Amino acid sequence: MNNITLIIPAKNEPESLPAVLDELKLYDYNINVILHPDDYLTIDAIKEHNVNLIFQDNHGYGDALLLGINKCKTKYFTIFNADGSFVPSEIKDMINHLEKNNFDLVFGSRYHKKKGSEDDTIVTLIGNYFFSYVGKIFFKLNISDILYTFVIGKTKETKQLNLKQKDFTFCVELPIKAKRSGLEISSINSFERKRIAGTKKVNAFRDGLKILLYLIKLFFKTK
Repeated sequence: MNNITLIIPAKNEPESLPAVLDELKLYDYNINVILHPDDYLTIDAIKEHNVNLIFQDNHGYGDALLLGINKCKTKYFTIFNADGSFVPSEIKDMINHLEKNNFDLVFGSRYHKKKGSEDDTIVTLIGNYFFSYVGKIFFKLNISDILYTFVIGKTKETKQLNLKQKDFTFCVELPIKAKRSGLEISSINSFERKRIAGTKKVNAFRDGLKILLYLIKLFFKTK
């Protein structure tokens, strides 16, 4: 699909990312891989793949996504993990759900019926339920998996949200600012596979605390 770009933030994924890109060859998607120029192993591992590399001047998960969204030129974008945990075939269902109902953003959710995760731990499961509950009660969000960033959205509308978060707090900044800006958001069933290799980049406790503090800040900041 020429009207959608996959934004793949990558950090130290020389084993996983090549396999992800091989799987994506089955689909006709534009692919932007966002990484830091000093990530030599990952860069070398994907040198034979036909993707657009975008290099960060800074570091951070949110920084990579902000750069990818701002560089996106297609009508839609999709945030897609470099570790193999996302299922490419679900993208079609997400875009159909978005277009059929004229949503601006559609989030994948592992916590809908008949879906789930092979990569969740008890700590991340509890954390996701807690933050999703906070999002529902205090920010009126109708999504059940607020920290899961498998999301498809309209590029133009998302660029207008003035997103700023450079770290994992981006996960909650995106849906909250979208809701406050009057964008139509929804969620859809998604299954998270076990990552192919390597380790998670998010620290459940340290990054969880950052997200909690940022949610408190957003709650008291109306603009």
